[in-house]
Amino acid sequence: MIGQVENEARARLFSDFLYAKGIDNQVEPDRGGAWLLWVHDEEHLGRASTLLDQFRANPGDPKYLEASASAEARRESEADRNLAAQKRFHDRRKLFPKMSYGVGVLTAALVAISLVVGVFSKLGADMNFLGPLLITDPASWVENWHEQNNLPELRQGQVWRAIAPIFIHFGLAHLLFNMLWLLDLGTMIERRQSSRLLLALVLVIGAASNLAQYLVGGPFFGGMSGVVYGLIGYIWVRGKFDVTCGLFLHRTTVMMAMIWFFLCLADVIPHVANAAHAAGLGMGMVWGFVSARGWKRMPG
Repeated sequence: MIGQVENEARARLFSDFLYAKGIDNQVEPDRGGAWLLWVHDEEHLGRASTLLDQFRANPGDPKYLEASASAEARRESEADRNLAAQKRFHDRRKLFPKMSYGVGVLTAALVAISLVVGVFSKLGADMNFLGPLLITDPASWVENWHEQNNLPELRQGQVWRAIAPIFIHFGLAHLLFNMLWLLDLGTMIERRQSSRLLLALVLVIGAASNLAQYLVGGPFFGGMSGVVYGLIGYIWVRGKFDVTCGLFLHRTTVMMAMIWFFLCLADVIPHVANAAHAAGLGMGMVWGFVSARGWKRMPG
């Protein structure tokens, strides 16, 4: 507290004068009828006290009225900065408002297709059902083993085979694990960005991870994990380099995903499509970085 002024009008006039000078302060009524003046920063105490003495000596000086207009302009500028800061800040309520707690439409469709394929394929046990969904016919692959990258069905127009393996899962644990990840990651992208972007990510990363796994290990593979790792990579890097995008993964979540990745790579967890994981993760990270840098260069 630097002192008191007898009436409210003069107290607020001097408060505006201090504020215009860059000295944050506040005015409070006293029980005795006077108005108390406080400054927020102790380093301004001496200067503010001197200015108060000058004000008491000549409260009618025109500079105090002029300072009121400057104080109002500073308040408006500060309010604009606070509003801009709030737009850049995202908490859970802002990221996922009540109306957005439901699963994204595209995410739900991807999960539904995976469940249908799981049921009709008997969780990957019915190879007759899975035949048209594999990236290439196993019989054709075995027959042309010396031309493993031939992919005759794709060349003949069966383009769905490039993406279809992401819907194949071998076993209940495999299906549930991937679907839980997809529900969280896919919905986050749909709610914070768009379903169109999620579709592009799934199609491009899915096809790339499938092709990588085929080139390394042949056509006997399936699962959404390549896409899941791509989404992890995208959200992680995009959120890191563009904090305004609304995408965020906790450090613990990323660490768990990386530990799982390297356990599979070291064959501690066998029979895993490691090439799909690696291709998906790498592509997602690159996509996230490029989109973050491109967003920052956009005007306005």
